Amino acid sequence: MRFAKAVTPPHQPESKMGFSLPAMRGAELPGLVSVDVQDLFPDIPDAIHNYGQDVAPVRKAAENALANVDFSRIKASDSVNVLCSEHGFGMMGGTAYAEILKTIRDMVVEKTGATKIKLGFACGLNKVEALEILPEHGLDGYYKGQTFQFGPYDKGVPIDTEIGRLYGIGVAFKANKIIHVHYDDPRELHFHRLNGRAMKAFTMSYARLETRSVYHTQFPTQSANIVPRLIYESDFIQKKFAFSTTLSTSPAGVIGVEANDSLVELDKVLTERTLRNYGKLVKLFESMDECIVVIDGHRWLNYSHAGGMTSCNLFFGPQDYLDLDLNVSRKSQNSSVKAIVINYMWKQAFAMSEIPVISAQPSISRLFQRRGVEKQFYACEGLTEAMEKAYEVTGSRKVMVFDGTYGAINCSPELAEELISKAPQVSEEVEKIHLPKWLKQRGLAPAH
Repeated sequence: MRFAKAVTPPHQPESKMGFSLPAMRGAELPGLVSVDVQDLFPDIPDAIHNYGQDVAPVRKAAENALANVDFSRIKASDSVNVLCSEHGFGMMGGTAYAEILKTIRDMVVEKTGATKIKLGFACGLNKVEALEILPEHGLDGYYKGQTFQFGPYDKGVPIDTEIGRLYGIGVAFKANKIIHVHYDDPRELHFHRLNGRAMKAFTMSYARLETRSVYHTQFPTQSANIVPRLIYESDFIQKKFAFSTTLSTSPAGVIGVEANDSLVELDKVLTERTLRNYGKLVKLFESMDECIVVIDGHRWLNYSHAGGMTSCNLFFGPQDYLDLDLNVSRKSQNSSVKAIVINYMWKQAFAMSEIPVISAQPSISRLFQRRGVEKQFYACEGLTEAMEKAYEVTGSRKVMVFDGTYGAINCSPELAEELISKAPQVSEEVEKIHLPKWLKQRGLAPAH
């Protein structure tokens, strides 16, 4: 069987958050190939944008989506906080997400006359993220220098909800009005289970650490989703909420932009679309027999993309988190992941259960050794050596590279053959069994 050569992944910019940039990318490993996601599942929607492509279609899609929201909620005298989150800039280089943020500012000024508009950046770990990312995309200049960053340790503001008092980040909600700008890739299914996904940021981006902890640890995986929804539905938020805008994707890339005055209604649209667009690839990942994972993306270990799917979808399988009838655990369960080779990521010493971790460069090795991670850990001098160690430790030649790609999966020929051979059966099972059940569980009617 002949395959296409490995596709070039998104560029890795220098970052204080990251390790040293690697001398060799995972896609450059000899013999690696790529599998087009639409060859696996032809019904995956076409992209209007992917990494390195013109963002004009994204702006047009954003303008069309925003034409349907009620701008009268914003008065000319109002202060407005446009709230975004770090992960959106890790999708296809971040240019599509940035273009939506620019379009929103333009249309708020045009439609309302408001000029006191700030861009708020929710950081995943620390504020260095915003200091690097906003200038990279020209957003500091586009917002006339009116940008700010915030995180879960910043001063809180009390938000009274139906389950009691919770705490948001004060600076995020300081304006008269807020605009919530997000994205729909299916990362962290093991947390949200695609049940209220569009509201997740109201705990994970806009809430104090104590409230995030309620979401993370004090509810089982399904009922935790009540926390962000009740924050969103609180009187405090509803008085400030203008509308929400979301970058809409498929495994092929950006497919459009959605906007709505109601985040509950927007969540229904995004949930159905995500189930249809990503469900088959989720189940295909669950079906894999064995795999060596190469982490080579410009973000955290769990959030690098391969064919539009984040690595955590593989690490936390093979449980069907989309089936709301199943009482599943958040713990890593996927015995198909035999080893993790770290070529590049943002700095963290993080290991998955009993899965061996292999460092492909000394700067990564030093952090793991300094932190004393009590897992199977192997230090190598380069990617080639690390792969040889992975082959030795696992006895497998099946490799998948998580390097930020959408549209295709960079992998070894052995894994490509498995994915291609299993895709037809997975497609049939999802269409006939899983998708109708997933939709019914969420009160969404199957399309006729």
